[in-house]
Amino acid sequence: MVIIGLVLIALGGLAILFAFAFTDAGTGGSYLGVEVNTLSAFLIGVAAGAAILWGLAILKWGTKRTLAHRRERKELSELNAKLERVEAERRADGEDRSPSA
Repeated sequence: MVIIGLVLIALGGLAILFAFAFTDAGTGGSYLGVEVNTLSAFLIGVAAGAAILWGLAILKWGTKRTLAHRRERKELSELNAKLERVEAERRADGEDRSPSA
């Protein structure tokens, strides 16, 4: 999810960069070699902004999810280590208590 968020942010940023760098000033112009009117230029900007915001939201959600998963995995590893230690102690106690023949 983090990668998808970063890709959306990059695509939105590139769309805005191309709009500033390669557009002719005035009422009409060309965007990457295609003639666009004012409404089309506005919609391209809205789409680019929406892609950036959506990318940021996905990035934030994916990061939270990844951190929660890591935290859970760490807790499970600690609990597993404790369980193995307790089982080893029980086995050691069981061997000490066994009657010698």
